[in-house]
Amino acid sequence: MILAMLFEAWRAMGANRLRTFLTMLGMVIGVGAVIVMSAVGAGTQAKVKDSIASMGSNLLIVLAGSMSSGGVRLGSGGVQTLTVSDATAIEEMDTVSAAAPTTSGSAQLIYQSTNWYTQVTGTTPSYFEVRDWEIENGYSFMDSDVRGATRVVVLGKTIAQNLFGDEDPVGKTIRIKNSPYLVVGVLAKKGQSLDGRDQDDTAIVPITTAQTKLFGTQFKGVVRFIMVEALGDSVMDKAEKEMGELLRQRHKLRESVEDDFTIRNLTALANTAQETTKAMSLMLAAIASISLLVGGIGIMNIMLVSVTERTREIGIRIAIGAKQRHILVQFLLEALMISIIGCLIGVCVGVGGAYTVAHFFPISVVITQNSILISFLVATGVGVFFGFYPARKAANLEPIEALRYQ
Repeated sequence: MILAMLFEAWRAMGANRLRTFLTMLGMVIGVGAVIVMSAVGAGTQAKVKDSIASMGSNLLIVLAGSMSSGGVRLGSGGVQTLTVSDATAIEEMDTVSAAAPTTSGSAQLIYQSTNWYTQVTGTTPSYFEVRDWEIENGYSFMDSDVRGATRVVVLGKTIAQNLFGDEDPVGKTIRIKNSPYLVVGVLAKKGQSLDGRDQDDTAIVPITTAQTKLFGTQFKGVVRFIMVEALGDSVMDKAEKEMGELLRQRHKLRESVEDDFTIRNLTALANTAQETTKAMSLMLAAIASISLLVGGIGIMNIMLVSVTERTREIGIRIAIGAKQRHILVQFLLEALMISIIGCLIGVCVGVGGAYTVAHFFPISVVITQNSILISFLVATGVGVFFGFYPARKAANLEPIEALRYQ
């Protein structure tokens, strides 16, 4: 019975191929748009997630304080209020896993006839733990290098490729501000940060080397900021609070005096960015879903026209014994076939469209099985929903009135 009805539905669709194609087109466009928008949204989410992971986990940043000069209030970092000993004290807290005092500046790196201008960061070995940054080749400098202010450097992937090409940098000597530095390690690739900066375009040296031999410092032991890794996500707020209390105590600040430092929860900021991206992805998919609604309305419109055109045929079917449910199922199957075939074509169009967008534009796309499955189920549901009214109208026709219809 069902096979016969399916064959009849196929025959009815083939009777007017152009009209059937135009009806399907709404579903094709709707499903294709949903898949493309979902793929773009998922790709953006994945990119943001990778950027967050590259920053390090449970990350807090302590910035030096601000100051006022001539009535003008400068931003964070205007006053050098943080020291290496502050970082050591923070690292001893129960809620903190590691803390890395950091200072930085720009310098020209030279290897033989090749040079590269980049940011040089002075820090301690804890920096690699805080940033979850692995050494791909060689090793990182040690605490003994920090104590001795040795001229050693760990290179980011971008610098290693631009200075050395295919040559192994480890063990080679480069010049930074005309002083020789031994390359002891090359960092694993990190990629871009959330602000689009190339994290691999960096060179890392012991903090004492940066302070005494590269950039100098007005006050011994002063740093620009401290990067802190909390023990876990659940203690982030506690660590931030205790850190503030510790620094106020160390800096001997009275209750009436505001903080001479700023603590930023980068993990919270990154998660907010991820949630915003997720909301944007859902909005894109919702906007694209409107096309499915339009396609469903098209199916209803064409099915109503089909019922009107086939009124006499329906009357004959009922007169020779067809029941209401048979007529109802017959027209529902027609609507469902149009919807499903249009959906299958739409899936192909959507997948192809997503890869086309990725090819011609600098946009990441991720096509998931869930987006295809959801699009398929929604399209099928739309076909049944909008096809039910015309099918019910056909099933409720009075046989005599239907036979009289011209």
